[in-house]
Amino acid sequence: MLCVTTSDIIGREITETLGVVTGNVVQSKHVGRDIMAGLKTIFGGEIRGYTEMLTEAREEALNRAIADAQSQGADAIVNLRFTTSAIMQGASEILAYGTAVKLR
Repeated sequence: MLCVTTSDIIGREITETLGVVTGNVVQSKHVGRDIMAGLKTIFGGEIRGYTEMLTEAREEALNRAIADAQSQGADAIVNLRFTTSAIMQGASEILAYGTAVKLR
């Protein structure tokens, strides 16, 4: 599945717009990651546990958006975006969304 952040794909023609597709993941913190994060706030630096957690969540959200597009018979997702929000204390949502299209 071709996924782009632009509204068109160079060299391809969008023949049909199928609609909005989404994929989301709500991810909670892990106690072990919280302990390491607490130490990092003292010493500074990247909190790799959280970076890895959010990377995995973003990949899963994208995979779910792709599955949504495939279920609609799409060839691509254009205008792909990611957003995040706090759902509750210690949990965040990552949402991938875009427009499913057919290509020529």
